Amino acid sequence: MNFICLVCGFDELLEPPYDEDEDPSYEICPCCGFQFGYDDLDQGYTFVEYREKWLDSGANWFSSARNPNKWFLEKQFKNIE
Repeated sequence: MNFICLVCGFDELLEPPYDEDEDPSYEICPCCGFQFGYDDLDQGYTFVEYREKWLDSGANWFSSARNPNKWFLEKQFKNIE
C-alpha cells in the first residue's frame, strides 16, 4: 500500500505521513523532500508554505535514487486538491 505526500501529492510514500496517534513517520518524500515530523514540527512549515518554497525554487525532484522516467507535476497535484 502506498501513501500520498500532503505537500506535493506524490502517491508512492512507503508509510502514512502520520499514524493514528498523529505521530509523524519521519519519511522524506523523494519528490519534494519534505520530511514529516521535521519540516513541519521542528522547522514550523505548513504544507502550503513548504509547497510554495519548493515551487519557488524550481520544483526539482529531490531524490536521485527514485527519479521517475515520466513525471507530471500537474497530474500529481490532483492527489491533494
